[in-house]
Amino acid sequence: MSSPARESTFKIVVMLGMLVIILAGIRAGAEIVVPFILALFVAVILNPLVRLLQRAGLPRVLAVSLLVGVIVLGGALLLSSLVSMLNDFARTLPQYRKVMLESLLDFQQHAGQLGVPVSTEALMTMVDPNATINLVSRLLTQLSGAVSGIFLLLMTVVFMLFEVPLLTGKLQRLFRRPSEGMAAIQRALDCVSRYLVLKTAISLLTGIAIWLMLLSLDVRFALLWGALAFALNYIPNIGSIIAAIPPIVQVLIFNGTADAVLVTGGYLLLNLLIGNILDPRLMGRGLGLSTLVVFLSLIFWGWLLGPVGMLLSVPLTIVAKIALEQTQGGQPLALLLSDSSGQPQD
Repeated sequence: MSSPARESTFKIVVMLGMLVIILAGIRAGAEIVVPFILALFVAVILNPLVRLLQRAGLPRVLAVSLLVGVIVLGGALLLSSLVSMLNDFARTLPQYRKVMLESLLDFQQHAGQLGVPVSTEALMTMVDPNATINLVSRLLTQLSGAVSGIFLLLMTVVFMLFEVPLLTGKLQRLFRRPSEGMAAIQRALDCVSRYLVLKTAISLLTGIAIWLMLLSLDVRFALLWGALAFALNYIPNIGSIIAAIPPIVQVLIFNGTADAVLVTGGYLLLNLLIGNILDPRLMGRGLGLSTLVVFLSLIFWGWLLGPVGMLLSVPLTIVAKIALEQTQGGQPLALLLSDSSGQPQD
């Protein structure tokens, strides 16, 4: 092997080794990295609203304070509603024990006819109200413990929003070619900001639509399932499917097969209208990522950063793609992530 070839191979090995070390460090420090990344993307979502309030004549400090105050008030109201709903679920669960047990025993009988063994003891454990009440109690405890984390997250977002006007001058000093570097950063911010703002609006519309649909069908805990649909809609490809499973199972057990089919049809219709028609029309083809890359990024970022990585898998991949495009060695990788063939268009 010639000297240039050995040198090139050595550089590739060193870069791969550095990448492995960086990824291992990020995963090991996920407890610190994840809140920072989440705060950064929340700040990216809120900054256009802050600029809008500034154009209306409000000082930046007042605009940030007003926006965060509205978010805290809305979050407190939503959190109190969810906590009250979980408490109500824990109180009313024992009266549904008989209905749940009958449904599960029917399931055991049908499974036995198909040759699938199902443990009666496991079924009894599943319908044990005390076990479920303990689970709900743990969820309430975790929600209470998350309040301090949410407070720190919001404080980080506030300081990030205050720092935005000073970042331009600081970043220009970091680049050897400031104009190209700032152009890349602005492009990444525009892409991520557009994606997050539109995705938040679409997710909010999805959550409200699911809530109203379940409310009209007289499904209990409709607000809880609407909030779940809003949160999981950020996860591409599979989020809406996961969000539909708990309410459908609840309706199947408590209300019967007919209502479960009706709820399933409602979810399918809303996902068709919002996910397959409205979402692509608003998002367009501005992401520049292939469908396979979007799905693989969901797996990769979920492994690296946990649930938050799954929620932010698309914007994180967009940032990585734009960063790779700025280096000569990273351009082939950026091309692999894109949704184009790299051939010149006629």
